[in-house]
Amino acid sequence: MDDTQHFDDIIKQLQEKYTKIDQDTDDHLYGLLYSKPITYWDYIQTDALLNLQIQRTTLPDEMVFIAYHQINELIFKMILWEIQQVAEKENLNVEFFENKIMRVSRYFDMLTTSFNIMREGMEIEQYMKFRYTLTPASGFQSAQYRMIEFASTELINLIDYRFRKTIDRNTPFEHAFEHLYWQAAGKDYKTGKKSTLLVNFEKRYKGDFIRFMQTYNTKNLWSRFKELPKEDQQDADLVKAMRHFDYTVNITWVMAHYNAAKHYIESGTGDGEATGGSDWKKYMHPKYQKRIFFPELWSEKELENWGENI
Repeated sequence: MDDTQHFDDIIKQLQEKYTKIDQDTDDHLYGLLYSKPITYWDYIQTDALLNLQIQRTTLPDEMVFIAYHQINELIFKMILWEIQQVAEKENLNVEFFENKIMRVSRYFDMLTTSFNIMREGMEIEQYMKFRYTLTPASGFQSAQYRMIEFASTELINLIDYRFRKTIDRNTPFEHAFEHLYWQAAGKDYKTGKKSTLLVNFEKRYKGDFIRFMQTYNTKNLWSRFKELPKEDQQDADLVKAMRHFDYTVNITWVMAHYNAAKHYIESGTGDGEATGGSDWKKYMHPKYQKRIFFPELWSEKELENWGENI
């Protein structure tokens, strides 16, 4: 069989591709002559990935702890990737929106069930020993998780419940940042003093967070939803997907995290405090801060009872 015509068509498409980006097709074809075939381990960067787990102790279960959190961060990256596509989509439609929301929800469903790995996959005695080498670090300091929150909803819905009436869209980002709900985990609002946990976190990420907040101020998932025609906003499948995402992230996943932390911290073998020294119960439990990404999709009774009876 003569494939000449087939190859000619491919060459023509390659020429069109490289012409569009002002590149010489011959140079790229010559490059193919000398390039090596790709392998799975090169493409996935397996060796580099498997060398990122560096223990601080000799306790075996610390490896579980490190690898598990690194997997979480990779999944957070995938979630942000999906949200970004909604944020930047021109001519956003219901089908595309719902598809992306459900992708993100499935990631969080997986994260929720995966907490059994943390709860049952480490010996309490080992964890209560190696955790002291982590002080003052904390899972609280996951920057990607904060970005997921910023990209999901309007900033007012992430403000500490006590201060929401004093903040609006005209509030400077710097001021709003100081009143985000998670500041309560490491800040005394009466004195303004911040814990080392919070100081270190802000020193590393505050500038990135402010820029990210500005970027997603008008293109977060909730803002983009409200840009849709009224008819589309009432689409039953899309509303169901939005509610599922909201509930999964802000109640189901949070409570799985909360219960896993409680399992270890309240085991009776430690001091009952989080590694970063945060008031972890009031920071994590959804009934205190009522973190809700899409408030108008819930009834008054649902909003009032958010996080209760769990």
